[in-house]
Amino acid sequence: MEASSKFFPRRKTRPVKAGNLIIGGDSPVSVQGMIKTDSHDLGAILEQAAVMEKEGCQLIRLAVPDIEAARLLGRVREKVAVPVCADIHFDHHLALEALEAGVDKLRLNPGNLKGEDKVREVARAALKRKVPIRVGANAGSLSQKIIDKYGGITPEDMVESVLEQIHLLEKEDFSEIVVSLKAFDIPLTVQSYRLLSGRVDYPFHIGITEAGPGVRGLVRSSAGIALLLGEGLGDTVRISLSEPPEEEIKAARLLLESMDLRLANLTLISCPTCGRCQYPVIELASRVEEALKDITVPVKVAVMGCPVNGPGEAKGADIGIAGGAGKGILFREGKIEKRLEVDDLLPALIDEVNKLVDKRRKDSCE
Repeated sequence: MEASSKFFPRRKTRPVKAGNLIIGGDSPVSVQGMIKTDSHDLGAILEQAAVMEKEGCQLIRLAVPDIEAARLLGRVREKVAVPVCADIHFDHHLALEALEAGVDKLRLNPGNLKGEDKVREVARAALKRKVPIRVGANAGSLSQKIIDKYGGITPEDMVESVLEQIHLLEKEDFSEIVVSLKAFDIPLTVQSYRLLSGRVDYPFHIGITEAGPGVRGLVRSSAGIALLLGEGLGDTVRISLSEPPEEEIKAARLLLESMDLRLANLTLISCPTCGRCQYPVIELASRVEEALKDITVPVKVAVMGCPVNGPGEAKGADIGIAGGAGKGILFREGKIEKRLEVDDLLPALIDEVNKLVDKRRKDSCE
């Protein structure tokens, strides 16, 4: 796993530790996700958390709507392997109870946690337990005082909102802080992070909130997050979709892999197809992705549509296939290895990839 890409150098930030996860500093951009089941249903929480962990989630956040949910966090923490963050709104007592339960991180929203004395009390308790706090502003919950000051919701609103709470924490000698400034609007989000980046050295949690379902939400989230990552303004990320949480984790991992900010196990290069295509590239690419989803060493695999140009177009692949009318080829690093019937391409490709994976795994152990 890589900490940064040569094309997208990261902003320098202080490292913040949440459980066994380090956010910021020289650590790679991490992937977070949020439990979407009932905050009182331990079985459902643990089942969902296990799926998220399997997909590569590195920190799991849970909504804490009441004291019962806060107290349940201790049992969640005992069963979940990755760090657990308690998402707190309105009632600072829930934050104190979550700390007692042993959470690894708190998220506080400066727009709805009223009273400086309450923030200070949480800061002292978190400092005692060495638990970091994410100061998480949301465009939908800024204080009316700040909105009136700037005549609407602006980047200046967002930044002032988090700086007020950061300064309260700092007065208590608390510096284990992560910051987020999320909105549905991409320009507002990006400009807010840009504005804050020169004023603090705390790591940034990034995302586009309420992005929506399916492709619509995925495109909006990816557009905003990629802009921020391209400017080095992200240390940990959540893609927020109206989908099961594992879909968010998959999307975040693939986005980081696409930007060379995370080392991929499977890199799949595939032809988009056109009228010249004479064999089922789309179907084969999907079957290859499914068959190789659990490999544990980096491999680049190609499924191309043209036996003439395919190997050259995908010469960066370790192993690939390309086909025509009933015939196809298996190629390695751009050079043809075998000529095969189309029906034999997929099993031949899977077999060669598995051999390569076994070899690389053995080589890494020597």
